[in-house]
Amino acid sequence: MGGISNRMKEIKRRRHRRQKLVKMSTKLKKATTSEKLVMADKLRRMTTGADVLIARMGLEDRKRG
Repeated sequence: MGGISNRMKEIKRRRHRRQKLVKMSTKLKKATTSEKLVMADKLRRMTTGADVLIARMGLEDRKRG
C-alpha cells in the first residue's frame, strides 16, 4: 500500500505551478505583445484562477481570434 497520497500530489502540483509562475514573471519583463498573449493563454490552461493572475501581471486580457 505504498504510493503518494492525493494531498501530496496536490501539494506537488501547487509547488510546480508556483515555479512556473516565477519563470513567467521573469520572462514577462522582456516580452513583446504577442508573447504576452501566449503567456496569458498558458496561464488560462494552467490554473483556474488565471483571471486574477492575468490582472495582477498586467497581461493582455483578451483572447486571440
